[in-house]
Amino acid sequence: MLIDHILELAIIYNGNDVKRINHLLKVFSFAHHIGIMEKCDTKLQTIIDISSILHDIGIHESERKHNSDAGNWQEIEGHLVAKELLKNIDLDNIIQDRVLFLIGHHHQYDVIDGIDYQILVEADFLVNIFEAEMDEHSIKNIKEKIFKTKNGINLLEKLYL
Repeated sequence: MLIDHILELAIIYNGNDVKRINHLLKVFSFAHHIGIMEKCDTKLQTIIDISSILHDIGIHESERKHNSDAGNWQEIEGHLVAKELLKNIDLDNIIQDRVLFLIGHHHQYDVIDGIDYQILVEADFLVNIFEAEMDEHSIKNIKEKIFKTKNGINLLEKLYL
């Protein structure tokens, strides 16, 4: 129920921006699957699910305020938008703080500090590789530098290599 409610809020927030809605649904699906396959506990899975749904929630504000959808602006604005969306949700403070941290850092690959962060980044890459039509050399480079989970690597190889 909680995840479905947050998913509905994200879809409503994105309005008729089908591209963004499709992106968040795909990232959520991959992140959820990887988290389950990596045997994350319930609290960690909740963090993974919510952060994957809301990871790019700052794009519209970034475009409006900064005329850019660059990752750094997404992180700054996304943290604020997500905090507002979650304010009326009965969510454990530790979970909410971690979700907001992940949204505010998900384009910073050199500071990945946990399996939740790792899974979010891998799921986002699994979708971005397809959406950006990346070449095999780029995909292999991403695999080597970014991917760490057994199940994320497995998905990457099955889908793209």
